[in-house]
Formats: sequence, structure tokens, C-alpha cells
Amino acid sequence: MASVKELKKDIDLIMSLALSDCFYVLEYNTKVDEKAVMTIAGDIIKKHRELRVLSNHPDGKDNPKLVKQFYKKLITNMLETVDNLLEMLSSEVKKVA
Repeated sequence: MASVKELKKDIDLIMSLALSDCFYVLEYNTKVDEKAVMTIAGDIIKKHRELRVLSNHPDGKDNPKLVKQFYKKLITNMLETVDNLLEMLSSEVKKVA
């Protein structure tokens, strides 16, 4: 990780891409359950806010190793969360296919 500024940009990019997938599904698949997709979109927004706040407040500011571990866990958490939410979105689309 180069900097916290770059991490925030990465968080914004990944979360906005996941959110745009939700809106894409709503726009082009009229049979999908809109309420379920909007719930997934809401979860993406909540997680985005949470990750942005956490990126500003690392654990163990005095110890560089702890800070590095914190950011590594934050990135892993972000990727796992996005993957799970996109899997949920995919399952909603598969229900109507």
C-alpha cells in the first residue's frame, strides 16, 4: 500500500463499481426482485462508509507493523465483503433467469 490517500481512492472505486452493478441489474433486468437488489446496494453503501472511516483511524499508530497489519486486514475485509455482496446480487439474477 502506497498511502492512505490511494487506499481511499481504491475503496471508492471498488465500492462504486459494485454499486453500479446493482443499478445495472435494476435497469436491464425487469424481472429481478428490486427490493433485494436495493438492500444489497444499501449494504454496499454502508460498508463503503465504514471502510472510509476505518481507513482514517488505524490501530497502533506508534507501531508501523501494527498499522501495516491493520491496513492489510482492511483491504482483505473490503474485498471479501464486495465478493459476498456481488455473489448475493448474482444469485438474485439467477433466480429469474
